[in-house]
Amino acid sequence: MTPTLNSAEVRGEFEGLIETIRPELHRYVARMIGSAIDGEDVVQEAVLKAFYSLGQIKNHSNLRGWLFRIAHNKAIDYLRGRKLETMEELDETMIAAAAEDSPLEQKELAAVALKAFLRLAPRQRSCVILKDVLGYSLAEISELIESSIPEIKAVLNRGRTRLREIGKTFETAAPALDERELKLLSRYIERFNARDFEAVCGMLRAEARLDLVNKSKLRGADEISRKYFHNYRKLDDWHFRLGTVERRPAILVFDSPTETAARPVYFLLLTIEGEQVAAIRDYRYARHVAETAEITTI
Repeated sequence: MTPTLNSAEVRGEFEGLIETIRPELHRYVARMIGSAIDGEDVVQEAVLKAFYSLGQIKNHSNLRGWLFRIAHNKAIDYLRGRKLETMEELDETMIAAAAEDSPLEQKELAAVALKAFLRLAPRQRSCVILKDVLGYSLAEISELIESSIPEIKAVLNRGRTRLREIGKTFETAAPALDERELKLLSRYIERFNARDFEAVCGMLRAEARLDLVNKSKLRGADEISRKYFHNYRKLDDWHFRLGTVERRPAILVFDSPTETAARPVYFLLLTIEGEQVAAIRDYRYARHVAETAEITTI
């Protein structure tokens, strides 16, 4: 007997797919909206919407495509909410002229900042990401965004040409860093690396909040100390360093003090109020965000 859409089997299939596909969804959404940090929030919204909509699916044979459409729509909603969406019209001449397919090379994509993708119209952005970043076929893209293959070829050609032009001139301004915030972060890092968690806890506001992304949320310095710091105390696969993530001061996490990798395995963002930490956002369980984010070590 075929399981119903509300059955444990289908929900298990959905949860297994989410675990596999989440980094891919994030790579797509982060480039659609120009931010790896906000991209994870949009993906979270998409996953929740998908979970609560499972019972409405008539055919669950292509959950992957269904998830991408939800993530795409959530990204467009995000852009509309911030008035960042522009539209693109295609005429028959443009579609007919799009026979050649010249994908962007990995070195070209690696050199393009996330924010540069925002200068493409949404359909251009979507097609370039799906084809050149994620490796989807034209037929798969056609199904995902409900456009014809000739239209997709036209959009791809225009998007690739535009992104190559942008890549030659796009510059990311150096972040204006708050010296007071950097000093507090440095002190937090020094104490954390020394495993002086009592001193670290003393830096928190009494009502501090913790978001261990994709894992749990805690509130209050006492609870954070008992559950979150206690767990870090038991681990030895981390070493904190000062850096920036998307031009924001951040704590970069490497596997060990001697790690020389160019990129951290994950990062933390702290919200500072006065001379205390009001909120911690730890991406230990969402490491795919660090793979896409623009990161520098200070």
